[in-house]
Amino acid sequence: MNPQIPTAATTHWRILKFGGSSVARAENWPHIVARVREFSQQGQPVVVVVSALRGVTDRLQAHIDDGAQADNAVLLAELGQRHRRLLEECGLDPSALDETLAALQTFLDGEYDSSSPAKQAQLLAFGERLSSRLSVARLELDGVAAQWLDSRDLLVSFETESRSRRARYLSARCRPQSDPAKAKSLAKKSRVWVMPGFIAANPGGETVLLGRGGSDTSATSLAAVLGAHTVDIFSDVPGLFSADPRHVPGARLLRQVGFREAQELAAMGAKALHPAALIPAHEHGIEIKMHQTDRPDIEGTRITPAAREHGAQVKAIVQRKPITLVSLEDIGMWQQVGFLAAVFEVFRRLDLSVDQVSTSESNVTLTLDPDANVADRPVLEELARELGKLCKVEILSDCATVSLVGLGIRTILHRLGPALEVFEQRRIFQVSQAANDLNLTFVVESRHADRLVQQLHQQVIPGGVGGDSVFGPTWEQLFRNDAGPVATKPWWQTRREELIKLMDGRECAYVYDLPSVRAACERLLSLGAVDRVLYSMKANPHPEILRTAVNAGLGIECVSLNEARRALDSVNGLAAGDMLFTPNFAGRAEYRQAVELGLPLTIDNLYVLEHWGSDLAGQSVFLRLDPGSGLGHHKLVRTAGSHAKFGIPLSELDRALTLCRAHDIRIRGLHAHTGSGIMHADNWHRSLETLGEAARRIDSVEIINLGGGLGVPDRADELPLDIAAMDGGLAQLRKQLPSSVRIWIEPGRYVVSPAGVLLARVTQTKGKGDVRYIGLATGMNSLIRPALYGAWHEIVNLSRLDEGGNRVYNVVGPICESGDILGLDRLLPDSREGDIMLIANTGAYGAAMASHYNLRAPAPELTLD
Repeated sequence: MNPQIPTAATTHWRILKFGGSSVARAENWPHIVARVREFSQQGQPVVVVVSALRGVTDRLQAHIDDGAQADNAVLLAELGQRHRRLLEECGLDPSALDETLAALQTFLDGEYDSSSPAKQAQLLAFGERLSSRLSVARLELDGVAAQWLDSRDLLVSFETESRSRRARYLSARCRPQSDPAKAKSLAKKSRVWVMPGFIAANPGGETVLLGRGGSDTSATSLAAVLGAHTVDIFSDVPGLFSADPRHVPGARLLRQVGFREAQELAAMGAKALHPAALIPAHEHGIEIKMHQTDRPDIEGTRITPAAREHGAQVKAIVQRKPITLVSLEDIGMWQQVGFLAAVFEVFRRLDLSVDQVSTSESNVTLTLDPDANVADRPVLEELARELGKLCKVEILSDCATVSLVGLGIRTILHRLGPALEVFEQRRIFQVSQAANDLNLTFVVESRHADRLVQQLHQQVIPGGVGGDSVFGPTWEQLFRNDAGPVATKPWWQTRREELIKLMDGRECAYVYDLPSVRAACERLLSLGAVDRVLYSMKANPHPEILRTAVNAGLGIECVSLNEARRALDSVNGLAAGDMLFTPNFAGRAEYRQAVELGLPLTIDNLYVLEHWGSDLAGQSVFLRLDPGSGLGHHKLVRTAGSHAKFGIPLSELDRALTLCRAHDIRIRGLHAHTGSGIMHADNWHRSLETLGEAARRIDSVEIINLGGGLGVPDRADELPLDIAAMDGGLAQLRKQLPSSVRIWIEPGRYVVSPAGVLLARVTQTKGKGDVRYIGLATGMNSLIRPALYGAWHEIVNLSRLDEGGNRVYNVVGPICESGDILGLDRLLPDSREGDIMLIANTGAYGAAMASHYNLRAPAPELTLD
């Protein structure tokens, strides 16, 4: 027998908001139902606010972006398939959403106009309309009686004429007021309601949206209307962290923060909560509790007016990107009355919200808030035109902000001084210290942001040991689940005893598993769209690795004559003509010797053709082109774009063709390489499109070499590169090429990285305040990637592989450099002198980049077969 439905006079509403990742997975629904039932059985009426299924809003936005070319039938089919599949996974009737899908079809076939912001808002709202109807059905399946609540009946926007029409429909603002009569009426009708987030109405009753991420705002605005004291936000993370844990595994959960700090964190880039959601919460004293949907055991972040301020302290390091930076320069602005007023009038007229401002006698630099602005290319072009009437204008769209967020930043600047050394040799466009003393923000190039956050976090945030009222456990501590499902074991786990025996009498060693190399070669050779695979031997030139790759069917790509000679000496039957030589800024003699050896040659610089063209007369060569932008896990491994030294710019291709004709040099192939450690399958599709377009201008081209850069997962929970998707995309694109053109690739890391491990004995352990260290017998002299690139490698105590981690350590080597760090904030068991530590994924660019720095010999190399 159900308890009597309470009234607003006797109880308080509870608002539960579930994000798109939560509602999109069938396995999450038992958790969702349990939480709804828990609160309703306590006598509290509940409103469940839901986002669209993850990815649905993006798909609807893509349909809008496609404009007149958008295919309504394809959109309907995709959304229908996605929602019906989830209905089936939840045990529901697949036709349960047919009515809403039919309404979508009617709208698309009738009144939809892709150029109208009002119609765009109506289309985007269908994501939440579908998910909320699905949510009602799923709750009722488990016996929770729920009714659907139209958010447009409770949330009404307020606008001023100064805001653009587009902003008023797509990024509307609400000013919610308490409505006890509405709260009482709803409580009488049902204990559980389900409301679509993101959606509101304007005073005329039209559908408007609260901006991307607006479901959080819907929840707190609704709480203000109904007089709720608490909003519970459920997502795929348990709350706010001291940094983005996807990039900083040592990031610590923030247990409790006040509204001011939470607002600052959200505004400056923390992704777990939308900043606009905090405005009604702050104004109405509503506590926000953050939870992870599938981990009810984790106590998440509380954002509460009762939060005790702990004095001056940095709570988090956050970033936002991309940020648009606008620089205004004119010597005449000095002491010019009204200049800033005229500038800001332009921003007001274009409905652009300015975030940060810094001024000098002849320059004003400011940034645009990406969450508050709809600043597409036409808007920025209009901004440049209007501001150009006042002064010289430069607009940079690929910037990022890196912010230290916390209370009393000004009072602890002296303590932050050493940490700010991480900005050395980084271009800083702007420095801003917030007027409310809650953040210190740097505007930098977007490509530097991730690394700067990692470095600052290590310097500023207390180490992840223990816990207090501010900082909770680290991400690694929370989500290392030794009792969870066991993933496919890496080879070194199954050969643990063999590896330990290999270390008898040794302090350190690289060990390579040759069967793993063969398996990687087999996967590459299975690519149907690729005609030839070369092994980029700079990743690891060990003779056994070279023989294994060639015997498996791969060719060899080299970047120096010494590499070429190593390969020819190591592999019986390998001919110079079967290799590819790709030098960069090498001396003239090296090119001449390559021609004498018969090495196929790649040219990546017009200088070679302009000054040494006679040395290459009659030769067939590859031209390495720069496609214009690079990818990769770190800026120093991105090998395309103006900041990379490689390749001939596309704008200079005509000049290259002229020089080749002048010297009777035949262009046999075109080559491009965008970077290293790339996990996006479409990277090589873009390269093929670019090179294919160039190849259609050159009759002699027989080969398009897409380079390497195929990434491998660093962490066990990361998905591998989808080479099937890569293959499928290349197969489609090669249909546009002449049938005689062949496609090559030249991976290095993909072939050898997972096959190699670095083993090293523990020499010492050390505690220094809250930070604990494990010292190893070798360091950056054997593996420089962490110091050079900030590379992350899994580290385990091989001697204690069966013991769970119970302490957080920094793992370091014996080299006399502060940068001699192999791993930061690693959760490991208590480690002792003599234990053998294993550093995984070190088969590529480990031994190949080793040195004798400090006159310490790097780790020797061993192979297993």
